[in-house]
Amino acid sequence: MPHRRYLYQGRILNLAIEDEKFEIVEHKHAVCIVAEQEGKILFVRQYRPAIGSDTLEIPAGLIEEGEEALEAARREFAEEAQLTGDFEYLSSFYVSPGFCDEKLHVFRARNLRPASGTPDDDEDIVVEWHDPHEVLKAARENRVQISASAMAGILFHLSDYAADQ
Repeated sequence: MPHRRYLYQGRILNLAIEDEKFEIVEHKHAVCIVAEQEGKILFVRQYRPAIGSDTLEIPAGLIEEGEEALEAARREFAEEAQLTGDFEYLSSFYVSPGFCDEKLHVFRARNLRPASGTPDDDEDIVVEWHDPHEVLKAARENRVQISASAMAGILFHLSDYAADQ
């Protein structure tokens, strides 16, 4: 049985050393939402202190204790975009399993409608609609920083687009 020694225990993550060999981040699981409308995806632009830059992301956030992934997706979408819609579960994946146990659950939102949610106090978000091809091109050319969730959203959108052709 592996033994974990905790170096830090925080609000959203813990840092542990397993068997005095592996550095492990235990992180709350999260959701992200690929909101599609007229061939575009909804992105949120925000400053991220960890990288010292603005990023272009899709709405996303942590799953709170006792909350189901779909419930978290609806809440986060209302908080960040002031929208709701018809949600479809797409997939889930581990963000960086070499050192972190965070799992990201991906949902698609269509048939969008207004909703109200209260953004987190530390969020300063700008909602933007973009062609996913253009965002991918800008990321490849290092003109914009994107997150893993944004990349997943773009790839899901483009794979569905390709399947429809």
